[in-house]
Amino acid sequence: MRPDTPADHTDHTAEAERLLRTAAQYPEDHEPLLLQAAAHLELAGDRERATTLYDRLLAAEPEHPALIKAFKAANLWEYGHEAEARAIIEGIRGSAPRDPAPWEIVAETLETHDELDAAHATLTTALTLLLPADDPTADIPYPTQSLLTARHRVRRLLALDHDSWDELADRLHRAEITLDELHDPKRLWSLGSDDPAELKAELARLRTELGTYRAALSRPFPVAVLHWPAPELDELLTAYPSLSTEYPTHAAHLLDIEASLRELSATGTANLGIVTGTVPSYEAFAASESSSPSNADLLPQYATTLAARGRAVAWPPRRGEACWCGSGVAYSECHGAM
Repeated sequence: MRPDTPADHTDHTAEAERLLRTAAQYPEDHEPLLLQAAAHLELAGDRERATTLYDRLLAAEPEHPALIKAFKAANLWEYGHEAEARAIIEGIRGSAPRDPAPWEIVAETLETHDELDAAHATLTTALTLLLPADDPTADIPYPTQSLLTARHRVRRLLALDHDSWDELADRLHRAEITLDELHDPKRLWSLGSDDPAELKAELARLRTELGTYRAALSRPFPVAVLHWPAPELDELLTAYPSLSTEYPTHAAHLLDIEASLRELSATGTANLGIVTGTVPSYEAFAASESSSPSNADLLPQYATTLAARGRAVAWPPRRGEACWCGSGVAYSECHGAM
C-alpha cells in the first residue's frame, strides 16, 4: 500500500490531496485510496495527519482492520509513540490475521528498530498460520512468499542455521543471486571499506541487485494491464475513435494483454495483474485528471488507479481457473495456450 517514490521526485502532500478527492468521488473504494493518501503524508513528514487518516479508517469498520492498524503502528513508532505502537502490534499478533500484509508490516517495523528476535517470532507465527501444513508443494501466494523471504533475511542477521522454511524461500527465489548472498550482513560491512574501488564495486552491485528485488517486494499493488470487455471497448471506440490506434480490434487487444504480461513475467516482474475498465469509470478518471478520455496517455494511469483501488485480478490464473478474458474457458485452453 505504500508508494515507493523518492521524496524529491513527488509532491507527496499534493498527491495525498488528490487521493483524498478521488476517495470522495468513489466512496466505495475509500479504504485503499485513503491508505495511499496516508502513506504519501508519511513521506511528506506529516505523520500526525497520517495517523488521523488511519483513525478515520478504523472508525469506519474497514475491510482490512489489521492492515490499517499495522500501518498506524509503523507510523506512530517513527514519530516517538513507541509504547502505543507496541501495544497495537501486540494486538495484531494476538488477533492472528490470515492476511500476510499486516504480518509483514509489523515484522518490518520491528526489524527497522533492531527488534530482530521479535521480528523473527512474528514471521514464524505468521507462516505457521499461512503455509499449507498438509501440502508443502502447494502453490504459495506471492505475499506469503514475501514473508518467507523476510524471515530468511532476519535469520541471517541473527546468524541462525537454515531450517526447512529457509530452504523453501531459497527454492522460491527467482533472481540470479542467492538469498544467502543477498542477505549476508558481511556485504554491508564492506561499505565501510577504505578502498574506493571496493566501495564503488559494492555500491554498483547492491544497486543492480536490489533495484528489481526491492521493487518487486515493495510494490503496493500489482503491475496491472488494462482489459476492456468487448461491449465496453465498442462503446469506448464509438465515443473516442482516435483510440482505435491503441485497440484495432478486440481480439488483438486480448492477445496484446497476454503477450505483455508474459513479457513482463519473463523479465522477472512479479505481482502481475489485470484490471477491467468501464467507459463511465474511465471518463470520470479523465475528468479528475483534467484531461480528455481520448488522450491515450491516460490509459496506463487509469490501469494503475484501478489497481490501487484493489480492482486487479492476479495473472496468470491458477490451474483449472477460467481465462481472464471472460470466455468461460479454462485459461490453459484459452489465452494460456498461446
